[in-house]
Amino acid sequence: MHPTDFKALQASEYLFKKIGLTKSTQIDSGIILGSGLSAVTAILTSKQKISFQSIPYFPESTVPGHPGQFVFGKIEDQHICVIQGRLHYYEGHDMQTVTLPVRILGALGIKNLIITNAAGALNEGFNPGDFVLIKDHIGLFLPNPLIGYNKNNLETRFPDLTDAYSRRLRQIAMKCGERLGLEMKEGIYVAVSGPSYETPSEIALLKSLGADMVGMSTVPEVIVANHLSMNCLGISVITNLAAGLSQSSLHHEEVITVSNKIQKPIGQFLSILCRNL
Repeated sequence: MHPTDFKALQASEYLFKKIGLTKSTQIDSGIILGSGLSAVTAILTSKQKISFQSIPYFPESTVPGHPGQFVFGKIEDQHICVIQGRLHYYEGHDMQTVTLPVRILGALGIKNLIITNAAGALNEGFNPGDFVLIKDHIGLFLPNPLIGYNKNNLETRFPDLTDAYSRRLRQIAMKCGERLGLEMKEGIYVAVSGPSYETPSEIALLKSLGADMVGMSTVPEVIVANHLSMNCLGISVITNLAAGLSQSSLHHEEVITVSNKIQKPIGQFLSILCRNL
């Protein structure tokens, strides 16, 4: 067994044992929370929290706004696993480590994955506080997480990403947002390595490629999730205007501040969404 599969399997078995569930229990959806969105776990009942540090082979999260824990709970009769925080390439992890959380969710049997992030707006029609459903991505600036090992040749070597962000899940999300009176937008997300923010000239280049928002995560996770045949929904929370599009300097504190302000509405949205998947 490849070391990556071994780590995911060991971690999933530990988590099943820790939360008192068996492998026959269907965990309906997984949610990965972006910067500053940790309070969204308030939507869960019967919560059980497990820190990254206690999970076999799992590294520590080092980024402010990422508590670093798995939270298991329920939304009505749905079993949900929420990951508060993520691992980033800019923290010095390789792509196998960055995407280990998704492989663990796959080993837990999860088929629906909701990935959220904090993003900077390139589209001038987007404003801080907006929810944007990701309809496609540009990931040319990061190593592909599928380079190298391909599990026993059972997984496709060349996965199709035409519908990487499930059209069906986006349609459901749109309807859920409408029920809550939210203005749901769609856009193309571009991932860069970070941790430095982009220069105004880089933002101009990314805009010319067709990107609507920019961030430092999500794309590697979505690639691996699709490789594992998971249905993906991506949601960007716009926390700032990208470099050169406003007079303000960029700082992580702004990301956390804006994210904190929209905890309640995005929590309500994710709650109704999970009940309808």
